[in-house]
Amino acid sequence: MKLLEGAVDHGGSLGRARALFPNAVLPFVDLSTGINPHSYPLFDLPATSLWRLPEAARGRELIEIAAKTYGAPSTDNIVAAPGTQILLPRVASLVRPGKALVLGPTYAEHARAADIAGHEVAEVGDFSALADADLAIIVNPNNPDGRVVERDRLLGLAAGLRAKGGLLVIDEAFMDVGPREHSLAADVGQGGIVVLRSFGKFFGLAGLRLGFALSDVATVDRLETQFGPWAVAGPALEYGIRALGDIGWQEAMRASLAEAAARLDALFGRFGVPVTGGTTLFRYLGLPDAAGLFSALGERGILLRHFVDRPHVLRAGLPGSQEEWQRLESALAEWASRREDRSKDSKP
Repeated sequence: MKLLEGAVDHGGSLGRARALFPNAVLPFVDLSTGINPHSYPLFDLPATSLWRLPEAARGRELIEIAAKTYGAPSTDNIVAAPGTQILLPRVASLVRPGKALVLGPTYAEHARAADIAGHEVAEVGDFSALADADLAIIVNPNNPDGRVVERDRLLGLAAGLRAKGGLLVIDEAFMDVGPREHSLAADVGQGGIVVLRSFGKFFGLAGLRLGFALSDVATVDRLETQFGPWAVAGPALEYGIRALGDIGWQEAMRASLAEAAARLDALFGRFGVPVTGGTTLFRYLGLPDAAGLFSALGERGILLRHFVDRPHVLRAGLPGSQEEWQRLESALAEWASRREDRSKDSKP
């Protein structure tokens, strides 16, 4: 029996937003994703990156820089792909169909990808339950609540799975802004571990489609064989090489994002909206009237991420400009005022 059918609803769809809020104030302020609103600086691409097939030498240069930046044991332990999304079913197929357990609630595409690969899939809320899996999947830091599982616990789980031929997949899409001491990037050579790293979220270039899988040499070779030559487009190679090598920009951006996240927490707090988790790229909100807040802001052209199966929580990305901050503040003030009026009207 299939766990999921079709594509999963995600944030970031302006077409869906227009259908949901046809009378919204435009343009939309899209806070429904965890993508950095301050992208890596754009630059003029060499024309050859568009009209020639990607050069193998540029691909090797990208891998060298990515291995160093992410902390892979060597360049033989990392493979580049046109986004991590395309890696999910391929990674799930690295072990024979069996029991796939996903530590949730989390990014829904992992369960769908494991289902596509033929596994019997279940989402579990207890970390210890993952020991029974043939394929265990953890998003770390987690999307959408920012939960972090410590490295020692992950290594213990990986050892148990490896002993029975299983696989631990760690999606570190948000580890660029997470506690990097809990990354398993340096441990993938032990075998039985695949770490996924996303380029587009932290660097704010999601449309470029670039991602990486880190694992033992045999697994990397297996994935590279599936992709064949020219898997990563020329423009993605150029941006990946420059941005991953720009450590100064990365350090400054982490500091800037931390300041913005603190500002967002304070803004929500002023209007009685509790922030209960997240990362510096997105905040996790929990409140009884989450649906009301989502709708009120949506009508004002402010998009948050809502979850059909979790009606009391929302996820909010970071505004990208002072105008967006002001629009969010104004929309929150109006929502809070209406809530106060309703509260007064309900009193005897």
